[in-house]
Amino acid sequence: MREDETQQINSLQLTDESSEISSYDEKNNLGIEENPSAKPSDQLSGGLLGWYAAFSSKLLKNEEPYYFSMFNEPLVLYRDKESKPRCIKDLCPHRGASFRGGELQNGELVCPYHGARFSSKGECTNLDRITCQHIVDSNYSNYAKKIHLYQYPCVEKDGYIFIYYTGEAKTNLNDFKLESSLEDLRSDSYGFKSNEYTHEEVIVDFKCDWARIIENHLDILHIFWVHGDTIPDKDVSRKVITSFNQKITRESRQIESKYNHKEKNKGEFISIKFIPPGRIIIYKGTPETARYVQILDHIPLGQNRARVIVRHYRKFLKNKLLTKLIMFRLLQQRIFYRVFSEDYMILKTQTFNQQMGYIVKDNVKLLGEDKMVQYYWDWLQNALIKDKPWQLHPTNDSTCSVHQDMPMLYPPENRKLSNKNDRDIGLQLLIRALIPIGLIILIL
Repeated sequence: MREDETQQINSLQLTDESSEISSYDEKNNLGIEENPSAKPSDQLSGGLLGWYAAFSSKLLKNEEPYYFSMFNEPLVLYRDKESKPRCIKDLCPHRGASFRGGELQNGELVCPYHGARFSSKGECTNLDRITCQHIVDSNYSNYAKKIHLYQYPCVEKDGYIFIYYTGEAKTNLNDFKLESSLEDLRSDSYGFKSNEYTHEEVIVDFKCDWARIIENHLDILHIFWVHGDTIPDKDVSRKVITSFNQKITRESRQIESKYNHKEKNKGEFISIKFIPPGRIIIYKGTPETARYVQILDHIPLGQNRARVIVRHYRKFLKNKLLTKLIMFRLLQQRIFYRVFSEDYMILKTQTFNQQMGYIVKDNVKLLGEDKMVQYYWDWLQNALIKDKPWQLHPTNDSTCSVHQDMPMLYPPENRKLSNKNDRDIGLQLLIRALIPIGLIILIL
């Protein structure tokens, strides 16, 4: 087992099976689990390989390939001639070059090294193969039959581009055996009707351990202390920190935790679902009645590199003109960027401490309120042992770091978008201030 996997699974399962959490139990400490196969019967069934929401539909343009990676493997998303999304390994089968710097012309991917073109076989009627159509020599017909791009199943639903990731790309999509259902990941399958909402979206990048980001987002209670001055909610701040009754429900496809105020008249504070391998849903009330839903999709780009797609769905303020007038999208994005920036140093130092072997038994101890976090680590350590995702495309000290060196695109690691968002807000405020002045000048 790789050292980084061993470090990630150094956590101990909670032994108390009670659903109601009220106080710290001394036996619930964080450490090394001796028997990772001894799991409750209601443990999550999904693993680390399967369906991931890898990108946003609206951001995948017809002529713009999107480059990313999964567990260190470089991949490309693009739209073919019929605008259907395709996911391929970033490897030209002619001479092994990357497609970075190449082109996408009428749905055909063009390698930047020799101009080899790749399109769906035939006239896009046979979508299970991609073949080279660039005539490179007199033996082209025979050559074209033998050269194919390696790819993964790719589906567009709910405004996301989902890929089915196994770590073993294939030339023929029919060769894949789908071990998990995409329906288990879709929010509509849990009662959230996406067509009843509108949403704002940001993508955020982190140079830290992917699993630590999920842990952070499962920890609802840290928002009082870390984000109390940023989140525009008077009931969420350091001044009003309180304790909650927590009830956890575990099923084969999800873990759900409901936080209720101890004062009965206040009712529910928030609910959170974890759906493996990387989706979190946060809401209040029932899925059918929730007015505000946050969905976070976590993408393990590589060692110490992770990307998260963040969406806030709402049933209010759906009028586009009104939301534009009050700069709702810009203001929401500013809040998103600030919140994730506030988490960033915590996540990076946790990653360091984990990789140094400091996060082990007796060094850190869990509270009773950390039970959902512990259940998550229980699942993760089993999934790491079973799927071994970091062993599929391992890197070492001698591996060229070209894909790690590629600049990350989004905040908090890359501040370009957050700075642009702040400038846009300032410009909009200036325009709004100048309009009445201009009208006064015209009247005079």
